[in-house]
Amino acid sequence: MSHLRALLLLGSAVALAACSGATDVASPGDGVIVVPTPTPTPTPTPTPTPTPTPTPTPGGDACPTGTTDQGTITSGTGQVLRNCELRGAVTTNLALPNIANLVYSLNGGVRIGQDIGAEGNKTGGVRASITIDPGVVIFGSSGADYLLVERGSQIIAVGTATRPIVMTSRSNIVGTATEDSIGDWGGLVLLGRAPNNRCDAAGAEGGTAQCEQEIEGAGGYYGGAVANDSSGRLNYLQVRYAGFQVTPGNELNGITLGGVGSGTTFEHIQVHNGSDDGIEWFGGTVNGRYLIVTGADDDSLDTDNGYRGYNQFVLVAQRPLNHTSNHVIEANSSGDDALRPRSRPTFANFTFIGRNSNADNASHSLFFRGGTDYNLVNGILTSLVRGVHFREASTIAAPNTAAQKAGPPNFRSVIIEAAGGAAYGDSGVTTEQATNILTTLPTGAAAWGGDSRGNVLNGANALTGQFWPGSGAKAVAAFDASTINSYLRNANYVGAFENEADTWFAGWACGSNNVGFTPAGLSLCTAPPLPIQP
Repeated sequence: MSHLRALLLLGSAVALAACSGATDVASPGDGVIVVPTPTPTPTPTPTPTPTPTPTPTPGGDACPTGTTDQGTITSGTGQVLRNCELRGAVTTNLALPNIANLVYSLNGGVRIGQDIGAEGNKTGGVRASITIDPGVVIFGSSGADYLLVERGSQIIAVGTATRPIVMTSRSNIVGTATEDSIGDWGGLVLLGRAPNNRCDAAGAEGGTAQCEQEIEGAGGYYGGAVANDSSGRLNYLQVRYAGFQVTPGNELNGITLGGVGSGTTFEHIQVHNGSDDGIEWFGGTVNGRYLIVTGADDDSLDTDNGYRGYNQFVLVAQRPLNHTSNHVIEANSSGDDALRPRSRPTFANFTFIGRNSNADNASHSLFFRGGTDYNLVNGILTSLVRGVHFREASTIAAPNTAAQKAGPPNFRSVIIEAAGGAAYGDSGVTTEQATNILTTLPTGAAAWGGDSRGNVLNGANALTGQFWPGSGAKAVAAFDASTINSYLRNANYVGAFENEADTWFAGWACGSNNVGFTPAGLSLCTAPPLPIQP
């Protein structure tokens, strides 16, 4: 039996080795047989999980030359945006290209160039330029953040009707701006070498190269004798939530223009929820076209210090306010009647919607003082208080060539629908005189009594809808504005718009429920702006 068992074991081992191809067989004396592990059946390859669509990455691997990478900022829409910062003095030409998912920020006062002086030869002066592509977005985070273009330097900010340039606040970028947000960053300041009538140097004559003044809010000088000076080109631009009070009476505005000359392009501009003023002109001769000011905290349009430019197609819509000294237009400062050049701004084809309900004597919609001259033609004014306020006898004085006085402010073909009455006068002007001035032209040595000005002082149905001309406005015969200056066009209607098909704001402006400017197709100003690609 033991012999047979041994033979059987040996036979089994040989058979297994032959079947498995094993190279290691235990000796019979060990009593253990090693059997190789069989090759496992391959596991089926799983179906690949689809690669998720990547979240858009911030634009570019690096910020453009002249800017500093500050990481990213997340838009209120959830978009992650590269943040490229500007700071300090820019003394070389700077370009801000439009790059997908990239925005630019201001850190403090960003000053383009260094002041070259009124005659272009100031020691240390440097000419520089900043060029901003269509669709670019720039933001500031506090009242200390502003963009200023020095005398002799230029800004080229030319957007398009579908790709406006937007300058706004950080809160607007991240989606926390509201209809009442205001004064969240400093604003835009342009300084030029055009004439000005307030001179810091004792004995300097207004309108000369020796007459210059330091600008409010940001410092830097403006003024000179170069009427056609150019500070660059601004076209299709929004400025949202800007303006800041540095100290009482010393404010940055939405846009501040100091001594800016007529060689500057200033067209298709919107300032929204600006504080202190929407746009303020300190002297200069710059002309403008297609201007919108919505929701300004103080004056929507403020003209001072010898400004003599021409503006046409202008919409102003105040937000509901109950403020003292809040106007659609504030013209000049008391005592300016002795200064030259005398201010003589022109606004043609305008729609002014006054929503200030404060009925004190400092809060009327249009306020003229300091001997200013003025042209307002082909306009619509609606007001919850008095419409027009003239202060000081010098403001309504008859024409006087020696005094560079063209006469009282010149209203032609304007319809006024004002809850508190069309006219008011004080400090040497009676309400009767104010009414006469709005009714008839100067004659001989008198400030009024001539031909009719074609105005409607107790108008009705001036508007239909939010801001379109109503039946009352359409009944007013238009004045040929081109007879005042060749920059102005002969538009045969009153108001900023001919009719509801005249949508020159389409594509580039933003809307606001608070001010009643929500035409179809416009995004709200509270919507976070993103750089618009071609």
